[in-house]
Amino acid sequence: MTLIHLYKELQPADPFDIRLPHALSTQERQLVTLFYQPLIGAEPISLYLTLWAEAEQMPRQQMTHYFLMNVLGLPIGKVFEARIALEAIGLLRTWKKEDADQRSFLYELMRPLDADSFMKDPLLSMFLFSKIGEQAYRKLRQRFIPSARDAEFKEVSRAFIDVFKPVSTKIPDDLQVDTSRKEQQQKVYPFYFEQFDFELLQAGLSEQLVPKSLLTIEVRENIAKLAFLYHLTALDMQKVVILALDDDLGISLDRLRKAAADFYKLTVSKEPPKLARVSEPSSLEESGQKTKDQELQHYLETTPPVQVLRDINNGKEPLQTSVQLAESLIVQHGMPVGVVNALLEYVMLTTDMKLPKKYVETIADHWVRKNIQTAKAAMELARQEHDKYTAWKNKPQQTPRKSNQGVKGRSGNQREEKVPEWFYKRNEQQEENTSSTIDFERERQKILEMLGKSDK
Repeated sequence: MTLIHLYKELQPADPFDIRLPHALSTQERQLVTLFYQPLIGAEPISLYLTLWAEAEQMPRQQMTHYFLMNVLGLPIGKVFEARIALEAIGLLRTWKKEDADQRSFLYELMRPLDADSFMKDPLLSMFLFSKIGEQAYRKLRQRFIPSARDAEFKEVSRAFIDVFKPVSTKIPDDLQVDTSRKEQQQKVYPFYFEQFDFELLQAGLSEQLVPKSLLTIEVRENIAKLAFLYHLTALDMQKVVILALDDDLGISLDRLRKAAADFYKLTVSKEPPKLARVSEPSSLEESGQKTKDQELQHYLETTPPVQVLRDINNGKEPLQTSVQLAESLIVQHGMPVGVVNALLEYVMLTTDMKLPKKYVETIADHWVRKNIQTAKAAMELARQEHDKYTAWKNKPQQTPRKSNQGVKGRSGNQREEKVPEWFYKRNEQQEENTSSTIDFERERQKILEMLGKSDK
């Protein structure tokens, strides 16, 4: 997912609401954790549980995605990836509304499948098996699936039509249930089985041996899932369907799954198939080896501002006023996260680690009017307008000359090199806290040399 594409999909300032159509139980929380988390990872499940917790709060207030970034400690790109993983696995449905000046989202949390349905699904069960292994898979079955003793019982429950009879009362049209929407909601997870070539499948099957009536919607969907899982063609699935026929020339889902597995072992591999996420390389990754400047740009684009503030300040927690300032730039002024991070970095390292609110907002106003959308563009503009920004900084301060010289000397701390020293030391802060003194005069000379204005 390139940064440009992500900007079109989702931004931190985009608001969202949550819909929780039904209360979720402790049992379902266990299913989400033990069955779904191995498939899609911890970050999507953390997002699901966060939305769940917020949805149970009454009354709810509309929030922005910046809230999710702070709670999860993830950049907006990771939040988006977590969201689409939940959508793909069937735990989340997303709606988007676009107005003239804003877009907003509605997230509906879906129930996880019960254990029996999950393990009967050919894709999900095989995906889970490949992730956790046979021993852990068997333990889950023993824990959540009814024992063999329960299977000895035969259900004798009456159906609705056995107990009730229809009446002639007509329900007004506006009160009738939208059956098409109901069918959509009953999908366990989005899987487009229509893409499978059923015409070719049926063309090679005898109508006397496999009549069309056997290929119900449920059977067709399982055929498509098994073909996808084992990477089999419609011609391969003809043989699988024939192998799955029982003595009465019927097709059970269990026999269909076993036949597909046997066919795969005989013709492809004895190792079970595995499923992997479809990944979209970022624009920086496509170019191969990143330059140091590109590494910094990528870091600024993909890191929450609170973490950037923490990294610049030797791992120390930023003041709440600094966090609120960054949040206001994103939420109230709609600035992209990468641009805000570039602004915070520039100001802090040209003002001796300070964040003067008026100065920050002055530069922010300039960047908004310039329509700066990326960290790269922000960094380039900061270098071009360095003298102007220094004048803006010094003009309202009216400090003595000696103090001004000191500020000027420190102004070179960040822009002396394209990639500042703190960026490479951000993961070593604990070791370096004892020796964090910076030679501001030496750093000032470096930036002046870069700008072609050396004092020497």
